[in-house]
Amino acid sequence: MPLDLALSIRQSRLADLREQLARALAGCTRPITLEIGCGHGHFLTAYAAAHPTDVCVAVDLVADRIERARRKTDRAGLTNVTWVHGEAGLLLEALPPETRLGRIFVLFSDPWPKRRHWKNRVMQLDFLSVLAARAGEGAELCFRTDHVDYFEWASLRVAAHPCWRLDEAAEWPFESESVFQRRAEAGYQSLVARRVAGPVPAPGSLPEPEPPVLD
Repeated sequence: MPLDLALSIRQSRLADLREQLARALAGCTRPITLEIGCGHGHFLTAYAAAHPTDVCVAVDLVADRIERARRKTDRAGLTNVTWVHGEAGLLLEALPPETRLGRIFVLFSDPWPKRRHWKNRVMQLDFLSVLAARAGEGAELCFRTDHVDYFEWASLRVAAHPCWRLDEAAEWPFESESVFQRRAEAGYQSLVARRVAGPVPAPGSLPEPEPPVLD
């Protein structure tokens, strides 16, 4: 695809998302809850039902998943969830300037196990910076995966990022078994990190963390 066409499509999509989110978040003064990669919406539907005063937004790349998720909240009569079809980075760019993230869930995202594909993993240093730029101090980042290597890889990056502090004493804020969690036969691992005060690093400025030295 020619670059100018790709940029035009991106700008059009960004404008549409800004309009959608401006309507959905109009009058919202509290930090919102965001789920990145919501699948069919099982988790966030349950979360929204248990937290009726929270304003929730979810994003997924697959349109069919978003439609299924939307039907779940419609059947449940929930009005505090907005489902977005698109890329997480574009959604974050489209959020109203005054909107802040209070809690972020990244649950069972694609581990991209082959080394040459690691660049596609969600938990990149630069993406953690993008999240930090929209998160209020004390905001929670909640990550869960059933892939051991991905958990270690993500944990290293969260620990290395100056805007996030791993909170090993924190309890997981909400439990509701999703399809992906049910399929995790070998178990899963979770981390909670909190946004700490400080400037957000420029893109590409943070060095990749070194893997731990094994005895």
